[in-house]
Amino acid sequence: MAQNVQPVQKRLRVAFLLADQFTLSAFANFVDVLRLAADEADKSRPILCDWTVLSDRMDSVRSSCGVRVQPDTRLRHAGRFDYLVVVGGLISDRAMLDPAAMEFLQATAARGVPIIGLCTGVFTLQAAGLLQGYRCCVSWFHHQDFLDRFDSERPVSDQIFVVDRDRLTCSGGHGAAHLAAFLVQRHIGQSAATKSLNIMMIDDVLSGQRAQPGQALARQPRDELVKRTLLKMQQSIELPRTVDDLAAELGVGRRTLERRFQADLGQSPRTIYLEIRIERALTRLRTTDHPITEIALACGFCDAPHLSRTLKAERGLTPAEIRRARPDASETQPARPLVRQQ
Repeated sequence: MAQNVQPVQKRLRVAFLLADQFTLSAFANFVDVLRLAADEADKSRPILCDWTVLSDRMDSVRSSCGVRVQPDTRLRHAGRFDYLVVVGGLISDRAMLDPAAMEFLQATAARGVPIIGLCTGVFTLQAAGLLQGYRCCVSWFHHQDFLDRFDSERPVSDQIFVVDRDRLTCSGGHGAAHLAAFLVQRHIGQSAATKSLNIMMIDDVLSGQRAQPGQALARQPRDELVKRTLLKMQQSIELPRTVDDLAAELGVGRRTLERRFQADLGQSPRTIYLEIRIERALTRLRTTDHPITEIALACGFCDAPHLSRTLKAERGLTPAEIRRARPDASETQPARPLVRQQ
């Protein structure tokens, strides 16, 4: 006599709302961790967890790279789920979610269901009034965009994700995979989380406190405190902060911060900060036609002469000489080699 096989109870159920022109990588990284944790090996059977993409009208949703995703469940048929994930899209003046999806999001939060914002999904959660009193995570790249829109808020931009009670927010990119692994570890187990990331060629499960990657430097830091300091520097290019202010915000003394920089990068925080600002100015000089004064102010220099003196001292060239060396420079202005004068 055949025995009745009881279906395995889902341990983790996740629903998604995709913004117009959503970030495909954040969505794909998150859902792939769920897929790999849901079954043995990588057969993709949703045994231990389940996921669905919700929509009101069921039209396909276009990602920022053009790939479209077809929703599979209407909002009114959403059923039960443990988390609602909002995947943000390109930042624009229009709403990222349509009114029906926004109303569903707010009603779901009111029922006490934990809400997740991936990438710029945190902008949507803030616009929906769902982050008052919560810490939230924003990519260092969008830090200033967030402040421009929500000037009363101070997001966390030096961690890959933040968990604050029933609000979980993520900087995007590979951070989405680590946030998904955090949930898998919570609901299914450590081994499932590790297995998922390993199949995706990601070595370790990272905690939310791990620093976000930022602007590349000639020598990459390994010290987490140094990494977090660099992110704060990159978020304050236009109005550079003092080393004392940075140390205080990070909860360490100035001497400690300077000692950690010397040990990790072989230079002081002040020197590295200037290097970051110079590189940002060089990038703008080489890739834009913005006035030199505008570039100087945007990169934390007092004026064009201040930028010119600094570049001459540190790189041996003036802004005008750097621009004449661009590949697209006019033939009537021959390029000079970018070699620092001795």
